[in-house]
Amino acid sequence: MGVEAGAQAARARALVVLRIRSRALAVALLPAAVAVILLAGAATGRLVGPGWDAARWLLTPVAVLVLLAAAGIALVVARARPAMSPTIPITEEAAPDLYRMVRDLADRLEVPAPSAIALTPDCDSWLEDRTHRAHGPPPAEEHDDIAGGGRHPHRRHPVAPVLVIGSPFLWWMRVGELRAVLAPVVAGTGPSAHPDIAAARRFVRGLDAAVAVASAPERRPVSRAVLAGVGWVARLLLRSCRVYAAEMERGVAAAAAERAQAVDYGLRIVAQEQVGLAYAGWDRLLTRVALPAWRMGRWPSRLDAGVVAALTELSRRDRLAEGFASRLGERPACDLLEEPGAVDEAASLLAARLFHGGPAGPGPDWSPVGWSEYPEEVVDRKWRIDAARLHRVLDAMGVRPAPGSTAPGTGGPTLSRVLDHLTDQAGAIPFAARSPEPPPDDEEDLSGTTPRSATLAARLSAELSREETTATPSPSPATTSAATTSAAATSPAASTTAASPPTSSPATPDLAALWDDRTFPLFPLQPPRTARELLADHLTAMICCAAMDTAGATPGLDWLDGPTLLHNGERTADLAPKVLTLIEDGDSTPLRAWLAELGIRPEKPVRLG
Repeated sequence: MGVEAGAQAARARALVVLRIRSRALAVALLPAAVAVILLAGAATGRLVGPGWDAARWLLTPVAVLVLLAAAGIALVVARARPAMSPTIPITEEAAPDLYRMVRDLADRLEVPAPSAIALTPDCDSWLEDRTHRAHGPPPAEEHDDIAGGGRHPHRRHPVAPVLVIGSPFLWWMRVGELRAVLAPVVAGTGPSAHPDIAAARRFVRGLDAAVAVASAPERRPVSRAVLAGVGWVARLLLRSCRVYAAEMERGVAAAAAERAQAVDYGLRIVAQEQVGLAYAGWDRLLTRVALPAWRMGRWPSRLDAGVVAALTELSRRDRLAEGFASRLGERPACDLLEEPGAVDEAASLLAARLFHGGPAGPGPDWSPVGWSEYPEEVVDRKWRIDAARLHRVLDAMGVRPAPGSTAPGTGGPTLSRVLDHLTDQAGAIPFAARSPEPPPDDEEDLSGTTPRSATLAARLSAELSREETTATPSPSPATTSAATTSAAATSPAASTTAASPPTSSPATPDLAALWDDRTFPLFPLQPPRTARELLADHLTAMICCAAMDTAGATPGLDWLDGPTLLHNGERTADLAPKVLTLIEDGDSTPLRAWLAELGIRPEKPVRLG
């Protein structure tokens, strides 16, 4: 370990954590030590008498019980599987240039090289220790060569942590920028290799994993009672060393940052701006573009490539991002991969599983979609499915088209039917409801709407909930079989996942499946949509369907805003305020004027999904 002040502080805090471990061991051994003294005194004839005999009979069973409990707790802590981040493993054959860059960077920093590289569908990078036996031992011929320890394969050497890189960085950043961003991360392998810090981290991870084991549901009463005691002890020890462990990690980070100052320091300042920009573009792409596709059972297969398009579009719109697109002429970091397309597809599938949930591989209800197919396969279908749901709810409510609102000789669903129903007119014709109107579940969300809007929004929310309950996508039989085989062979933790690209791709090893579907999604992107938002989305979808069927409009994809309506090749604007005016005030005049301006005929029937 280097002489950085942060490294010395981290080692000092690690020693405190280890002292807490030693004290816990001493407390567990204390009754046994007293019992041994009492028994030795009886054997030598020094501690004899009724009082000493009673003490021996009392303390010996207690010492045995305490030893058994301590051994059980230690066994749970040692065997509990620490959580591992869901990642895409990248072999050296799949990215020799990337491994070479990381190894050269470690040599410049004079620290051990990471044992392996993995990608995560997030805008972050870190080191992760995967030396626990449950994570599977790394091949010596592969990782020892990376870490510089392949000369003595028969001896056991400390394995360096795995370098996890955010996949959006590889597509948006240039090679030099990625090297500058990774410098302080790779520098962390130096302090991590210190025996005291490594031992303290293993102890804390073991306690955390033991708490997770004790908190697992579906236990038998006896097991639940035993593990409750284990969990109580583990939580007590975690609370005792929490502050020191946090200070140890801060010291490691400070030491890594100090060591990395000598490598590409000026470029790192510029690269940090790209980190913030990539995060903004990635978040916008997931919430506005990917999420609508995921909700329909489709997952975009080139999310990382979409980040570049989204950030390039942002640089055109936002003056703060001017100049960033000019970097695109330099070599992108994704060129360090042998098959960036296959890696992008694997990362896109993992992102869909992490942020939305779904099967581990493609299937009839969970298939990939390319960006060129997105407008037709996702946007058009989404609008027509939402419009069909809107009319089904109106049918259930007994809503009839107003006289003169439809074209003669047509009986199909029309936009006029929706507008007439939501318009607050004096002396409006009442509709005969086939069932009592349910009270809105979210009165605060619908407080600013008209009674008819509130009722329709509540009905839409209930209908969508029923559809999601009865039509949850399930993995295909082949995927399920593969996941079962993988789980039986590797026995990973419930929270430990990995994703693999299609079997035809040699870019990454075929890990078959993510291991536990019950844990997904781990990070839901957005809270469930409110009833007001659902009504606005369905009304907008109906308007877009009418525009496509009566005015020649087409579905489109906006990289920053998601599904959009194109009229005469240009994006339409100012629709959302007019939809909200109809929902909140019952006034359809602004919306009807907007429809007339674009030549959209609301009385014409539309094709539904």
